[in-house]
Amino acid sequence: MAVDYAVIVVYLAGMLAMGWWGMRRAKSKSDFLVAGRRLGPTMYSGTMAAIVLGGASTIGGVGLGYQYGLSGAWMVFTIGLGLLALSLFFSARIARLKVYTVSEMLDLRYGGRAGVISGVVMWAYTLMLAVTSTIAYATIFDVLFDMNRTVAIILGGSIVVAYSTLGGMWSITLTDMVQFVVKTIGVLLLLLPIAVVKAGGFSEMKAQLPTGYFDPLGIGGETIFTYVLIYTFGMLIGQDIWQRVFTAGSDRTAKWGGTVAGTYCLVYALAGAVIGTAAKVLYPKLASPDDAFATIVKDELPVGVRGLVLAAALAAVMSTSSGALIACATVANNDIWSRLRGAVRPGSDAADHDEVKGNRIFILVMGVAVICTAIVLNNVVEALTVAYNLLVGGLLVPILGGLLWKRGTAQGALAAVVVGGGAVVGLMVTYGILANEPIYYGLLASLAVYVIVSLATPATDAAVLTAWRERLAGRGSEPASELKEESVTR
Repeated sequence: MAVDYAVIVVYLAGMLAMGWWGMRRAKSKSDFLVAGRRLGPTMYSGTMAAIVLGGASTIGGVGLGYQYGLSGAWMVFTIGLGLLALSLFFSARIARLKVYTVSEMLDLRYGGRAGVISGVVMWAYTLMLAVTSTIAYATIFDVLFDMNRTVAIILGGSIVVAYSTLGGMWSITLTDMVQFVVKTIGVLLLLLPIAVVKAGGFSEMKAQLPTGYFDPLGIGGETIFTYVLIYTFGMLIGQDIWQRVFTAGSDRTAKWGGTVAGTYCLVYALAGAVIGTAAKVLYPKLASPDDAFATIVKDELPVGVRGLVLAAALAAVMSTSSGALIACATVANNDIWSRLRGAVRPGSDAADHDEVKGNRIFILVMGVAVICTAIVLNNVVEALTVAYNLLVGGLLVPILGGLLWKRGTAQGALAAVVVGGGAVVGLMVTYGILANEPIYYGLLASLAVYVIVSLATPATDAAVLTAWRERLAGRGSEPASELKEESVTR
């Protein structure tokens, strides 16, 4: 195990070094929050794939494969479908807006009345998303070092908070690119073929398992439909995803770089399901499906390779955790705190430096909050479900409505956020957190209220819509601090 430990230690030290290097690049608010909006196709594709494929996609995806067979790929597959839809149909317009948060987009579209309430909903989503990723450190470090759960969460969380605080999005981009390479090598190129060979190949897997394990719809149509509602639509509107779109150096990068990342997600989904299916052949009576990943890594991989694959799992968790953390801090600072205190952001360089410091403080504070919450909570699936139910139930309709329906109004958007979010919370209390009803009925309530209230209130001011269309076309005014930025970094 000494070699495996050395691989992990070198990897963690490299993450901190990337954070320090990224700190030297983060000279302005734009650098710190959106990597200067200068990423080229290669880095954009790698980092986008890294953030959407976290611990749930890796450890959870293998677990679903262990439980359901090839149809266990659907959870991660719907994530990939959402990323493809976002990239092909919305990303170019989103990138042209030159904003920092989803709530700023809502303000532009509806006339500056939706920010704080939508910001609170988005903050709750990003916080819970960061918490679920942080909880996953306990599983990985337990496999590595037989470490106490609380100590594991503090160790893993502290490393992510450290490099995220130092360099913001530049540090996260650099570390995510490394994490993308590690995940590709560890999961796709090493663990996948080794697991299949150890299980005796596909013919032996088919002979050992029920035919339902090879039914592409075996997990159930209702489950697949729920995954589409939560994850596919969640990919379209999450602050953590949009903030990566904002890093693209051009419309073309946002569109086609994201398409490459989405396609990669589809491959990753199938790989996780196959690994889980192989684990079912090798270990048919595991106590929990989520133990499948750790068990096959510990028992079947040679020394050194085992360390690299565990580093891949750690990379998956860290990439999602860091992306959710900076999104959480960005929303807390820009959409909630700054609005509540009535701050006005000047465009001078000095102000930019002050804002970098302020965002660093918020990342640090939110990071501590995430670690503390992760220590208290235990159920990752429930926390993740709460996060996506709030996001989709509260914000999907006003965001997509604003992009697709010019008759939508600020009053309709606010009503949709309040009613949809409130309905989801109330229904989770009534039916249970993991039930399907909260997202079904919450989304329908949000849509109905948005349409009814929008039609019953005066249309959005023509000047607001004109300014909105100008920004969507890339002709609107940009923040003064960004006018000096270079257009693209390859």
